Amino acid sequence: MISIKTQISLCVAAAIACGSAMADEHGEHHSRIPHLDHVFLIMLENHAYDQIIGNSDAPFINQMAKQKNLATNFFAVGHPSLTNYLEVVGGSNFGVINDHSPDWHNAGCTPNLVSGIPSDESAAAPICPIAGSGMDAATVAVDTTNEGTPANPVYNQPLAAAPTVGKTIADQLVEAGMSWKSYQEDLGFNGPDRVNYGNGTFTNLSPVNQADVVSLYAVKHNPFAYFANVQANTDPENGFANMADFTGLNGLYADLATGKVPSFSFIAPNQCNDMHGRGNAGALCNYDNPALIKTGDVAVQKLVTAIEQSEVWKEGKNAIVVMFDENDYSSLPNKVVTIVETNYGKNGVQSNKPYNHFALLKTLETGFGLDCLNHACDKNVATMNDLFAR
Repeated sequence: MISIKTQISLCVAAAIACGSAMADEHGEHHSRIPHLDHVFLIMLENHAYDQIIGNSDAPFINQMAKQKNLATNFFAVGHPSLTNYLEVVGGSNFGVINDHSPDWHNAGCTPNLVSGIPSDESAAAPICPIAGSGMDAATVAVDTTNEGTPANPVYNQPLAAAPTVGKTIADQLVEAGMSWKSYQEDLGFNGPDRVNYGNGTFTNLSPVNQADVVSLYAVKHNPFAYFANVQANTDPENGFANMADFTGLNGLYADLATGKVPSFSFIAPNQCNDMHGRGNAGALCNYDNPALIKTGDVAVQKLVTAIEQSEVWKEGKNAIVVMFDENDYSSLPNKVVTIVETNYGKNGVQSNKPYNHFALLKTLETGFGLDCLNHACDKNVATMNDLFAR
């Protein structure tokens, strides 16, 4: 009799093989996406498509949407934030469907991916470092676990649990001799280890009144920090050295100035600048405040301008992606803005093809010459050829 563990391993291997075969089968379509030298992914927070497009408080983002390439039918996979971040970089929720912080360096716990028991909103424990293989968590058709029951439940179809490998595009890039970095605004200069939140100076580790620490940086927006191999930090090419603030000697703006930019840059503004909001960061950063959209728009303009003005942007084939992780639960379906700018291809494209976070991951993997990963291998997941075309 074949053990459950063996069955899972065989399923995972079959899924990977199927994904590779599918990539070969559709290779002629992938050829429209050139080899990408650098991708800059700017992740924003908790606003639906119709809250941004046409909004006068977001003039720069709307200008980008018109002048560059816009996905008009792009969907987040579910809720809450962390789940979507994991799906963008790893093609799976890995059994995590809450926003809890990591169970840092705990080698004794069993990853949700392996146990098959999801870490959902009812779970009290922090998230076991992600590793191994197994089944991820199913996503429900209507998610009401976090911010109330939607008035018009018209989500995408639920997603069944599937065989999954506990790795991300970061692992793939390192294996292929390329590089990655997670730029996290207000992470601070002491690094991300055991830091669940902070304001660039003080963190949950600081001996201060924690109520006074504004959670500008949030580990839930730094998905790579949840993986066991990153937490182990034994490989300088795939550990905490790949996480930095926007400022400082190893920060985003310094790297842009020196040209020492990785193949894949994951860029997360702080929780005021990404439009998420905080309750203790001043009136202009309060949740559901119209000023958040204006603040985020200015932040995106600063980031995109810095990238475009760098020498890196002028060399090779590069792309900037501006996207939102999910809507704010107030409107359905879970459609979000995703804008693509390239330095080599078409502009002014508006695509109505149905895409989601898995499609973006598959597209980036194609551009970097990598195999698809986890749900990016699903048969109904297409590459975003029209938005990344030559």
